[in-house]
Amino acid sequence: MNKTLLTSDGARISYVDDGAGEVLILLHGWSQSAAMFRHQIAEFSRTRRVIAPDFRGHGTSPDAAHGHRIYRFAADIAELMAQERIDRATMLGWSMGASVLWAYIDIHGTAAIDRCIFVDEPASVMRQPDMTDDDMTDAGALFDAATMVTIAAQLAGPESHIAREAFLDGMITEGIASDLRRFLLDENCRPDARSIASLFVDHCSIDWRDLFPRVDRPVLVIAGRVSHVGVRSQEWICTQLPNATLVVFEEHDGGAHFPFIEAPSVFNAVLADFLAPA
Repeated sequence: MNKTLLTSDGARISYVDDGAGEVLILLHGWSQSAAMFRHQIAEFSRTRRVIAPDFRGHGTSPDAAHGHRIYRFAADIAELMAQERIDRATMLGWSMGASVLWAYIDIHGTAAIDRCIFVDEPASVMRQPDMTDDDMTDAGALFDAATMVTIAAQLAGPESHIAREAFLDGMITEGIASDLRRFLLDENCRPDARSIASLFVDHCSIDWRDLFPRVDRPVLVIAGRVSHVGVRSQEWICTQLPNATLVVFEEHDGGAHFPFIEAPSVFNAVLADFLAPA
């Protein structure tokens, strides 16, 4: 079922709400959409209630003139949960969606969370001023502030589509089916260029390293062997979490940045195992 949330600041958020039972919330990545999780929605809505929002300005949610920030997205999720009267959920965040989940935890703690799944997100996308080279590798930082600004300008400019296509091609496995690549690119190019560039800067700038010791729920961390996000960064995140399990997807199992849609049966099996009652 497709539903809509009118947020407290006037944005409209579209979301899927399928199935019944324990709640699983799926949070997509930067410049993508809930359609990324089509295989997980189909599979897990048979036994659970699955909610998958399109962040403001993404997917089927209309563009918003404001609020393209991680913490505002986290507030939107809290408001969605309040609208649906959800007091407990398992939450999966992929890429930037993991940052939205981390912001939610930073504000609200873990009282409403049963379990967490973090999929292929660095602890800090941008190198912070105090980072040594080892710190940068542990955090998974991909570039410095100057490079971030340059990329943001490209994303906001007249050749935004080209910049986004280059981004995508660095995040998928070689030999991906052409129709799947086209689908991913089409979703990636939906959001407004200036909005997505602003969100990119906000997303990249936040350092989450001090958050992980406070995540007192079971966590599954999923990494990709050939992802642009280094496996070592995902291993480091696990060392900071009180109760974490790491699964690394190999290249033949869609082990880049989109394992849930490149190898959905393998991904769903790993997720089902984590969600199974102890």
